[in-house]
Amino acid sequence: MKLTVISGIMTMALAACSPAKQAKELWIPLFDGKTTTGWHRYNDNTIGKAWVVQDGMLHLDATAKKGWQTAEGGDIVTNDSYDNFHLKLEWKISVGGNSGIMFFVQEQKMYEHPWKTGPEMQILDDAGHADGKIAKHNAGDLYDLIKSATPAAKGPGEWNLAEIIANKGELELKLNGITTAKTTLWDDNWSALVAGSKFKVMPGFGTFKSGKIGLQDHGDDVWFRNIVIKKL
Repeated sequence: MKLTVISGIMTMALAACSPAKQAKELWIPLFDGKTTTGWHRYNDNTIGKAWVVQDGMLHLDATAKKGWQTAEGGDIVTNDSYDNFHLKLEWKISVGGNSGIMFFVQEQKMYEHPWKTGPEMQILDDAGHADGKIAKHNAGDLYDLIKSATPAAKGPGEWNLAEIIANKGELELKLNGITTAKTTLWDDNWSALVAGSKFKVMPGFGTFKSGKIGLQDHGDDVWFRNIVIKKL
């Protein structure tokens, strides 16, 4: 009898939720594990052949170089834009590798790269890459803006769980369950952070309140899987 009553209450509670509320509570896959559907090269409508899907992973094959990036690679972004969201994904980096997860990215011809528009959660082999010796450039950092409160990255070849939570101006980055950075966006303190960074010469950087999710091609092998987002 108790089980029946509890089940009935749960059913009533779910029924009381509006479709809009239920939709917000759903995790939306951004990568189906089989194709690159939903992604394209920044400021383009195609995706480079260096982005390969294999065994449920999205892999940037950086065998062929083109400057500091990959031939037929390039930064990629989602087709859709997001404002308030909780993003989760797993990544692993190659030995000496560098990459990043960008958000609030804008696609306009005036911007050559997505990182000139939206902030980035750094992906790095801290011990094997020169950026590992630079403050605010380590894995889990809000790149060039906020240094990780606690180092949380695993070494190259190991999977890391990254989370980016942006909700009504409040931003939190988490790596392997540990909060690495936390701040309020678009206030005076945020403006001061940008003014003290490399982004100070990039018009519009960090001012956008919605945009696309981006994955960086920095010329090194990197893998992603289980990419999901929840609208808040």
